[in-house]
Amino acid sequence: MTTIFRIALCVGIVSFWLADGISQDVEIELINASFEDIPHRGGTPGDPGIRGWYDCGRLRFEGETPPDIHPINAWQVTKTAAEGYTYLGMVVRDNDTWESVAQRLDQPIQAGSCYSFTVDLARSPYYISGSKRTKSLQNYTEPAVLRIWGGTGVCGQQVLLGESVTVANKEWRQYEFKFEPDRTVNYLTLEAFYKTPTLIPYNGHLLVDHASVIAEIPCDEEAQPFAIESTPQSAEPAPRKEIAKTPEKTAPTPVAELLDVAEENEPVAIVEPEAQPEPVVPSTKNTIPGLDRDNYELDEIIRVNSITFAMDNHQILKSSKNALQEIYEFLERNKNIVVEIGGHTNTVPRPQYCDELSSRRAKEVAKYLASLGISKKRLYYKGYGKRKPLVINEGNDMEARKKNQRVEIKILQVDYTG
Repeated sequence: MTTIFRIALCVGIVSFWLADGISQDVEIELINASFEDIPHRGGTPGDPGIRGWYDCGRLRFEGETPPDIHPINAWQVTKTAAEGYTYLGMVVRDNDTWESVAQRLDQPIQAGSCYSFTVDLARSPYYISGSKRTKSLQNYTEPAVLRIWGGTGVCGQQVLLGESVTVANKEWRQYEFKFEPDRTVNYLTLEAFYKTPTLIPYNGHLLVDHASVIAEIPCDEEAQPFAIESTPQSAEPAPRKEIAKTPEKTAPTPVAELLDVAEENEPVAIVEPEAQPEPVVPSTKNTIPGLDRDNYELDEIIRVNSITFAMDNHQILKSSKNALQEIYEFLERNKNIVVEIGGHTNTVPRPQYCDELSSRRAKEVAKYLASLGISKKRLYYKGYGKRKPLVINEGNDMEARKKNQRVEIKILQVDYTG
C-alpha cells in the first residue's frame, strides 16, 4: 500500500512516496492545454488556427470551418473559462460532419501502460450558428460527447482511448479518464461526436478547457495521485469545486468580462499571514525593470519578482503593494496595451496542483488591477505552474525556488483602442 506525506511549502505541496511499486514518473504535457488564444470564429480570414493544435476537419470534411475559441458574443457563448481566459468550442452538425483537433505528443503513449487524464467539459445554453441543411440560424445546443483518440499520424484514430458520457452540464465539470492503449501512439485527438445511439445527425456542441498532463499510473491500482479510474464509454464527471460557483446566466450578455461576475465587487485581500486584509498604499518608487519605457513590442515579457502570496494560497501579501501600484501606473500610462498576467510556481512536484495555484494567483492580480479601474478588456490571466522555470532546481535550493516563483506581464496587443 502506498503512503503519501504532504508537506506544505510557500508555493505548493511536496509529496514523498513510500511504495512497494513505482512512483509516477512519466508525464506527457500537452501544448496549450487550456486553449489560450485570442477569441475568434474558426475559419475567419487570416485565421491561424488554435495555437498548438491541428484542425482535423481540414483532412476529413472539405469546406467545413475549424473549431472556435470562446467566448464569442456573435455565437452568444459567454461562459467564463474554467482555466485562463479562453476555451475551445467544437460542434457536431446536421450534415454528418463534426469537429476535432489533434497534436503530436512530446513522448509516446506506450502500449501496455496505463495513464490518467482529466479535462473540463461543459455546454453553453446558446451556440448560434447556421444549419448546413436548412441554411438558417440554429441553436447548436444538443449535447454531444467527447471522444479521445490515439494515433500514429496527425488526426489518426488507431486507438479509442476514452469516450465521455453525454456532456449535458452547463457548469464546468472535470471528466476523468484512464487510458489503457493496446498499441503505442504519438498523436492525441480530441473529437466532438454525436451521443449514441443516434439515427439522425443533429446540431450540437461541447466546450473544452483545462486539459491535464497525461500521467502514467500503475495499471493494477484503483486510486493513486492523478490516477483517475474510468474506461471508454463510461467516463463520469466530477464537479470542480473552484469553478461555476454562481448559477449559469439564463440569457446571453455582452462578452466583456475577463473575471467571474460573482467576483466583480469582491475586494482583493492583500494580507500578511494570519492578518486581516489591508488596503494597498500607492508607491512612487519604480522597482520593476521594463515598466518605465514608452515603446513595447508584441509578446514582450516583463518579469515581476516582487509580488508575493500567502503560503499555499492565492492571497496577495502586503509586501506586494508597491509592485501592484507600479503595474497599475504602467497600464494607466499605456492605454493602448493589452496584457496577460502570468503566474509561475517553482519546480515542486504535483503539476496539476501548481497549474491551479498559479492560475488563481494570476487571476487575483488581474482582479486587483481591474478593481483600480483598468478595463477588463485589457486584462488576461493564465497560470503556467512549474512549466517555464527560469532556473533548473533539482534539489531544494531556496534561491532557485524564489526565482521560479514569479508573476510575468506579457504584451498581447499594442494597438488597443477600446
